[in-house]
Amino acid sequence: MELKSIKIGFAFTGSFCTFEKTIEQMEALVKLGANVIPIMSYNSYTLDNKFGKASDFINKIKKITNKDIIHTIQEAEPIGPKKITDIMLIAPCSGNTIAKLANGITDTPVLMATKSHLRNQRPVVIAISTNDALAGSAENIGKLLNRRNYYFVPFRQDNPITKPNSLVFEPKMIIETLEKALDKEQIQPIIL
Repeated sequence: MELKSIKIGFAFTGSFCTFEKTIEQMEALVKLGANVIPIMSYNSYTLDNKFGKASDFINKIKKITNKDIIHTIQEAEPIGPKKITDIMLIAPCSGNTIAKLANGITDTPVLMATKSHLRNQRPVVIAISTNDALAGSAENIGKLLNRRNYYFVPFRQDNPITKPNSLVFEPKMIIETLEKALDKEQIQPIIL
């Protein structure tokens, strides 16, 4: 499915090491004509880290989308009732967010946005990025892989030698994953 005019909720969680590559894909979506609605978790919106300052990421995202960022639970709640999004992308999606999605916890703007979006039975795309994916987060990833309306951007081991439990999504496959998910299809292969 073509992404022109598709309303994409683009949600960031705290896996900061992937922000630059993720933001590049956001820019590509805007260039394709998608209507990108930016959403950030509390941590991604407020924490400076070794990969950059929160204010720099915020300014870059606002410039690309020409929109204010949804960054509170109150701002995220109307997404479902008002049918603001056709598809939700969580990129990057941390192990913490995956655990909360898998267990029905709604305590951040990204989680509220996703829960609200799902009330309309619309697709959610997960771009996993966590150091414990093949350990503590494995059970929760499995839960989401087996739920309706959840789709995953293909992923791989981040660094099997020094971080053997870590998985990270392939940024260049975000667009194709979104297209397939809009047709209710999981892109394959899911593991690269």
